[in-house]
Amino acid sequence: MRTRQRPTLRILTAAITLCAVFGTASCQANNPSASSTPSTSEAANAQTSPIEVVASTNQWGSVAEQIGGTHVKVESILTSTTVEPHGFEMRTKDADALSKAQVIVSNGAGYDSWATKGLTKNTVSISAAQMVGAVEGDNPHLWFSSDARNAVAKELADTYSRIMPKQKKYFANKLKAWNRREATIEKDMKQFSDMHGTVSYAATEPVAYYLLSDMGFTDKTPEDYAQATADGSQPSSEALQDFQELVERRKIDVLVNNTQEAGDATNVLTGTAHKSDVGVIDITEQMPNDCKSLTSWIMRLIETLDEILTAQATDESAEDADRSSSDSGSRTDASTTDDADNSGQTDPGR
Repeated sequence: MRTRQRPTLRILTAAITLCAVFGTASCQANNPSASSTPSTSEAANAQTSPIEVVASTNQWGSVAEQIGGTHVKVESILTSTTVEPHGFEMRTKDADALSKAQVIVSNGAGYDSWATKGLTKNTVSISAAQMVGAVEGDNPHLWFSSDARNAVAKELADTYSRIMPKQKKYFANKLKAWNRREATIEKDMKQFSDMHGTVSYAATEPVAYYLLSDMGFTDKTPEDYAQATADGSQPSSEALQDFQELVERRKIDVLVNNTQEAGDATNVLTGTAHKSDVGVIDITEQMPNDCKSLTSWIMRLIETLDEILTAQATDESAEDADRSSSDSGSRTDASTTDDADNSGQTDPGR
């Protein structure tokens, strides 16, 4: 899968575009945010049971739960960090869940096209890619983009409020809580940048591209290698060698390793990094089971990166101190030897 990378994602007004193409009535039927004020009859017949939500992945399912709280029932389809997600094949029970969902939350950009096939007119589809204008061929790991996360959270709050208008204030408060957590992430990123300055990295696969871009990292992944992984092909031996040399010479601060896209090439690179004392951070595509939410997962990754770079800085300082001590000792030994050699000689100046 080719994944062109965009440094900045811009949130599009998808509702306006769809209305212009398909007409206002169609747009309102498929986009719940097209009208935020329910009619009297809608309010009278408003749903009181939890909203049935199906998310293609557990990271987007986490967002759906954070915004919906007790008024939603969320099922996520892709949840394992050991399964290669790009080759996922939907099972019968997954298709059944999607067919019964009131709201489907997908990533889009070609990552999970299976999730939005066969949508009915009664199903509301929320796509992260549509929210930010990403298309197939762009880097699809949108859950690591602050633009995409915030756009989906806002769209979910609007959608839930239309389905359960009596709980509009509840969903608005949930969105405010989400925004506070996102503000904390922004604060953590700034503190990281203030402490470590410009940091460089290379990646076995661009899973964390948007996150590291938001954090101000410089991507030094060799172009040929990056293009091969973007195309879904194996990198050439020359591309792999260029990558190895980059790591061996410690021209990067961190190696980012996508453990869900492991292979011979990634094993070579991570091994080289460990031998060369270059920090390695393992990042999965699906959210780990021990993380309670997408935001907490991102906070953990920022903390892990901070620990890696702090440890490296400490080790480098110790190495510099050892070299300085060794150089000083060599000079002292040389001076002592010279004095000893000249002890029996007459000063020619006397």
